Amino acid sequence: MAKRLFIGNLPYTTTDDQLKSHFASAGTVTSANVIVDRQTGRSRGFGFVEMSSDDEAQNAVSTLNGSEMDGRAIVVSEAREREERPRRDFQN
Repeated sequence: MAKRLFIGNLPYTTTDDQLKSHFASAGTVTSANVIVDRQTGRSRGFGFVEMSSDDEAQNAVSTLNGSEMDGRAIVVSEAREREERPRRDFQN
């Protein structure tokens, strides 16, 4: 079963492909997504990587947490389940 990881402190120039190749050393990457701001299209400095197995995910956390990408030490941890938040109403 695939395991989802949270990746923080990413350089703002990081692409999905760069994130995927950085994590390929730890195992098979199912998906890699850098989260971008909807309005500006700019990276928000974090993303998610999905590894193909729990063992590979644990390997990625232990070997890549604190590793450098473009001069920044990234944070790698297990992703938490997304909390349900109330929908915001933008109409006034």
